[in-house]
Amino acid sequence: MMRSPTELLDEERRRLLGLAAGAGAAVVCGAAARAQTVPWQKLERVDAGDLSIQYVDMGPRRGRPVILLHGWPYDIHSFAEIAPLLAAKGYRVIIPYLRGYGGTRFRSPDMVRNGEQAVLAVDVIALMDSLAIQRAIIGGFDWGARACQRGWKLRAFAIPAAAILRHPAACP
Repeated sequence: MMRSPTELLDEERRRLLGLAAGAGAAVVCGAAARAQTVPWQKLERVDAGDLSIQYVDMGPRRGRPVILLHGWPYDIHSFAEIAPLLAAKGYRVIIPYLRGYGGTRFRSPDMVRNGEQAVLAVDVIALMDSLAIQRAIIGGFDWGARACQRGWKLRAFAIPAAAILRHPAACP
């Protein structure tokens, strides 16, 4: 029996939501803050909007993009265990340091410092634009989850799936 385009789209959306939720759940509930070996050899940098963003870029460049957003007070190392698994499945995994973390810097010393949720979402959209990514799966927790929510509202067509997860302390 032939499935309609709507049914195929719904199936793909469910699969992507499951992937993003699983990736986020592994981070939030599975990994305690501890010293660990990171799977990436180097960090990339790109000018994106008001920021010069430092980020990890793993997996095939032509793979479906997955952008993982950390929360407070964590950083990109929150995804050290899940990123290689996604990359091994053929996804292009991008993990940026959010503003105020790691090597991400304001491009101008005169820039007003702002950490509002909508601004974090604009940063992610600027990162996508700078990397010529039109659509991406977005996953995040805590502040990263809020950036997902706002990004979805600002550019819903660019984000086909997102995982919005609680703060790691909320997990048993």
